Amino acid sequence: MCGIFAIFSKNGEPIAPRVFHGSMHTLREIGYRQSGKQRHRGPDDTGVKVLPDHGVVLIHERLSVICVKSGHQPLVSENGDVLLVANGEIYNYLEQSAEIAKKRGHYKPKSDCNVIVELYEEYGEQLFDYITGMFAFVLYDKRTKNILIARDPFGIIPLYIGEDSDGNVWVSSEMKCLVEFCPNLELFKPGELRVGPANNLQRKKYFKEEWIEHIPTQQVDLTILRSKLETAVRSHLQCDVPFGALLSGGVDSSLIASIATKLRRESVPTFRLKTFSVGLRNAPDFKAAKLVSDYINSDHTEIVFEIDDALDGIRDIIYHLETYDVTTVRCSLPMLLLARYIKSTGIKMILSGEGADEIFGGYLYFFKAPSPVEFHKELVKRVELINVSDCLRANKVTMAKGLELRVPFLDTAFVNYVMSVRPEDKIPGNLNCLDNMQKYRIEKHILRAAFANNYLPDEVLWRQKEQFSDGVGYDWIDSIRRVATSHISDEQFATAALRFPINTPTTKEAYYYRTIFEELFPGTAAAQTVTRWVPRLDWGCPEDPSGRAQAVHQVHQ
Repeated sequence: MCGIFAIFSKNGEPIAPRVFHGSMHTLREIGYRQSGKQRHRGPDDTGVKVLPDHGVVLIHERLSVICVKSGHQPLVSENGDVLLVANGEIYNYLEQSAEIAKKRGHYKPKSDCNVIVELYEEYGEQLFDYITGMFAFVLYDKRTKNILIARDPFGIIPLYIGEDSDGNVWVSSEMKCLVEFCPNLELFKPGELRVGPANNLQRKKYFKEEWIEHIPTQQVDLTILRSKLETAVRSHLQCDVPFGALLSGGVDSSLIASIATKLRRESVPTFRLKTFSVGLRNAPDFKAAKLVSDYINSDHTEIVFEIDDALDGIRDIIYHLETYDVTTVRCSLPMLLLARYIKSTGIKMILSGEGADEIFGGYLYFFKAPSPVEFHKELVKRVELINVSDCLRANKVTMAKGLELRVPFLDTAFVNYVMSVRPEDKIPGNLNCLDNMQKYRIEKHILRAAFANNYLPDEVLWRQKEQFSDGVGYDWIDSIRRVATSHISDEQFATAALRFPINTPTTKEAYYYRTIFEELFPGTAAAQTVTRWVPRLDWGCPEDPSGRAQAVHQVHQ
């Protein structure tokens, strides 16, 4: 995983040097300087390609995980006409490389993302029918002066697009690279592409599935569900550097760690996965994570943090996250401490369990769903918004320390299968269902049932969800709420609607995060890139996003 940056002249002509911070800067100098604000995403290499006659600069900040020695970007086609900067992993690149080799007689990709260039030359914007993975990329065709920009179906990889005062197009993995120059900027939507010349980019949606618009009727098959998740994990294990797994003790991360261990031991029977958990001393998650670690015989490390050490990072985490959402900030501070430690061990890639709650309905507020139909609609909404919540947090926090995080639950084929299962099979709660399914009415019951044999200890497999910010220790949320609130007076909070008419903060904690965000990322456009994570108030849920605020929550010791 990496960082990408690009500037395109609005008319395909040279961009003249401009005065910046008191001196004249060329296009290359401006691009290199601005991309440097996300250089933490790619500590291994910076690649720059400038086409002066076209008014184009492409920059790549590289974290080398696959094809370490040959994957330098920007990538260039054999004839030199097509240039690409890409962030992410194409998990089926070996299969696609084999198909390309059949047609060409010989083909050896420089990296997994190299197949994007070849598939573009073959299929144009239809190339998305052939790749699976997590990605955001910018491609430039010198012959036509056309641009192709795209983001993966669920927004695992971040991407922003903006326009400066001259009408030139800017693209970047992180907003901080654009906000200084682009009064107009936005979050690039998942599952979309933009194609055409810079002054006429056409927006198209390439990811279209039945479950998005229609209520599914397909009954779950637990054998297929288990097989598809195992296939997803196997594809996500492609890696040429040391890797590990996050292990919170929840069923999601625990299953990923267990499956990865089983798969690796097919070829290396003595393999021990490196696993990591974080929390306050005696955190609820530590006990469950230890049970899993002992069960799968992983090489496990517990990172114990102090509340004050985490609170020191509030401003830093908002800078890296580029959001003021309360849930995301709360979760991210312990995760930042964890990411820093993991990277210090030499690991570059980490597996995680993000995505399961969105596709299976794992959040405790889903117990309030009034009907299976409304339950499914809320799942679709959560999947469509995961790019501004869990994916944003997981990617930006780990990449702040140059660590790649992979999420097998968001494998496209797996998501499509689970989201095509009828909501009656997934909705939690006391329902009129078959007697042999009563046991499975806990949240994410079909996921747990599919892996009921020899994957996890029962105490973890059937453990109720504990949101990450709760599981690290109940004192954490109480402390960060208290400290954040103490910074805002009653008089300040009374002006919330006047000062922040967009996404007006409804608590002093939210107001405090918003003031920091505004200082770091001023302007209406930046504020509008943020979506708040809030349970369904119209279902009778409390506004506080903590799982502990839900009536069905069980205290974990």
